[in-house]
Formats: sequence, structure tokens, C-alpha cells
Amino acid sequence: MTIEKLLAILTLKKVKNLGDSSIKKLIREVGSAEAVLTEKTNNLLKIDGIGKVRIKDIHNSEYRKAAENELIFMQENNINYHVYDQQDYPEKLKHCIDGPVVLFSSGNIDLQKKKIISIVGTRQVTSYGVRFCEELIETLAPLNPVIVSGFAYGVDIAAHRAAVKHNLQTIGCLAHGLNQIYPKAHKKYVAQVENNGGFFTDFWSTDTFDRNNFLGRNRIIAGLSEATIVVESANKGGSLVTAEIANSYNRDVFAVPGRAHDPLSKGCNMLIKTQQAHMLTSATDLIYMLNWELDEKEKPAVQKTLFVELDEYEKKIYNFLNDNGKELLDVIALQCQIPTFKTASVLLNLELKGVIKPLPGKLFEAI
Repeated sequence: MTIEKLLAILTLKKVKNLGDSSIKKLIREVGSAEAVLTEKTNNLLKIDGIGKVRIKDIHNSEYRKAAENELIFMQENNINYHVYDQQDYPEKLKHCIDGPVVLFSSGNIDLQKKKIISIVGTRQVTSYGVRFCEELIETLAPLNPVIVSGFAYGVDIAAHRAAVKHNLQTIGCLAHGLNQIYPKAHKKYVAQVENNGGFFTDFWSTDTFDRNNFLGRNRIIAGLSEATIVVESANKGGSLVTAEIANSYNRDVFAVPGRAHDPLSKGCNMLIKTQQAHMLTSATDLIYMLNWELDEKEKPAVQKTLFVELDEYEKKIYNFLNDNGKELLDVIALQCQIPTFKTASVLLNLELKGVIKPLPGKLFEAI
């Protein structure tokens, strides 16, 4: 992409009252961002849905100057940019009508052919919520998913830390420019996240931090991934907004159920009760609903069990399946006396080693 095209897009992005979907429409109708900025106002007004309020000061030279200053900031701070019609723009976000025209990033993000999930929830997370989040990510680790969240207190940072712990790529979506970090207490995690992924935002270095920015941030969290998971939530909150946005994008939404009168379970229970989310009790639910079983081309050639090295848990589960035939995960966990989350992780490892296979209905069978 030429610098001139990038500056034109940044200029349009700076125009007051002109949102991402309107910018895309203008570019589509006129032909390019550069052409939009030189087109006569009367011609722009002929475009359906583009009124005077949106473009009344589109030719203001101050917007171009602001774009030039932002480009200097990007160059001086090694900030990457991703424009909506370019190959390096996140594929799933391309299908969101209000996806950012330009996305800024830092770190080492790679979303090509990756399984991507978003994990969100309350800032006042309980020990149960943290444990569930950690166990979920540990179980999913063999499938190498990308973990997306908002880098906030509570569930968000628990998801990022668990992803780093298991050497998974993780992405923090920010509600401010890349010249700052909120909350400040999380600055100590920045290097870890950038080494294992990075940060996305569509806010500029000149944007004032405002809590209203979280809505814009949440659409990126929902749009990047194929599924959004709500771990804990009160009956109001940003995570419910993210779930609503994900549903509007026709993405899968999952919620972790909780006790009926627990304040931090009311949001999740409501999502499940109103069929706005699938109930999530273990990683197996997610793997099954998203059809994340290993593709045949990803599976290793089946070897004779005699030559496959199995650890203590793997031997126990394999022997149980070999003796009893196909069985449900919960039954396997109960009979082998292994926690369900650990059982799911072991089953994935056994599948990777080519000694068991998953069957419809959440069953597993020894090969």
C-alpha cells in the first residue's frame, strides 16, 4: 500500500461523524480513498445514505495534518497498520460491516489459518471464574488456539496470562491508542503478550481515553473470533455487550452457567436461558460445537499402541477405552477418577498420538 493511500484513509477516519461503514461505502462508490477526498461535495451527496452531516467538512485540511502526525507516530514507534481491503487484515473482521477501516497493532500477531476464540467476563472475577478460564485454556492448548480478550481486570487478564503460560498466541484489544496502557497495573504483562501475540486497536495516539471507547473495542473482540465465551458476568456489563455484538455477526456465543442467585452468574444464566449463548461446562462443549476435532490431514499416522509412549494418565484412559469400547467424556473421567478438564486434555493428546478417535455425540473410542 502506498503512503498516499494510507494517509487518505487516515484522513477519512478522522472526519467527524463519518464512521467505518460510511467510509467503506464512499470508497466503494467513488473508487478509492484518495478520490473521495478530491470528489465534489455535490457528487458525494448523491450516494445513498451519505448526508450533509457526515461529509460537511470532509475537505478540512486539518484532518490531513492530523493523519500526517499519526503516521509519524506510527513510524517512530514501530506500529503496524492493517487496512480493511488488504491481505493482512484479520479475515473474520472483514465480514463485519462496522469493522475498522484501519486497525493498528503491535507485537507479533499471526492469524493466518488459526482457530480464534474471545474470552470475556467481569472485572470482579471469582476464584471459580479464574480456575475455569485456566482449565479451559489448558485443555484447548493442544489445538493451538489464539486467545483474544480486552486486557482489562478480571477474566480478561486471566485469559491472557493462561494463554502465555501455555505458549499460546494471545491478543489484547484496547480501548485507547498504542501510546498508553489501561489499566496501568497491567503494564507488567505487555512484553509477555507482545512476545506471544500483541495488541489491536483502532484508536489513535491522540484520542482521549474514555469509557465510551469500550463499545468500539468490544466489536473488535467479537469480530476477530469465531466464538465468544462469557465466563462470569452480572446482569449488566461490557461482556454482555460483546456477546450481543458477536450474535449480530452470526458468531457462536458460549456462557459458563452459575448458581441461580450468584450476582456474577446472572448475566451468563440469562444468555443461556434466552438462547443467546450455548452452555459451556468444559472445553469438550466448545470443541464439539465448533467442530474443532483434528482434521484428517492434521492427525498423525496411526501407530500400533505398542510403539506409542503414553504417560500415566494416558495409559489409564487408553486402557479403559480399549477394555470398554466407546464412552462419553464424563463417564471416562468418573471411571478413571481423573478431573473432567484434565480428562479432556488427555483425550486430545491421545488423539494427537493417533491411538483414540472422537465420535459423534461426544464419544471417544480406542483405535
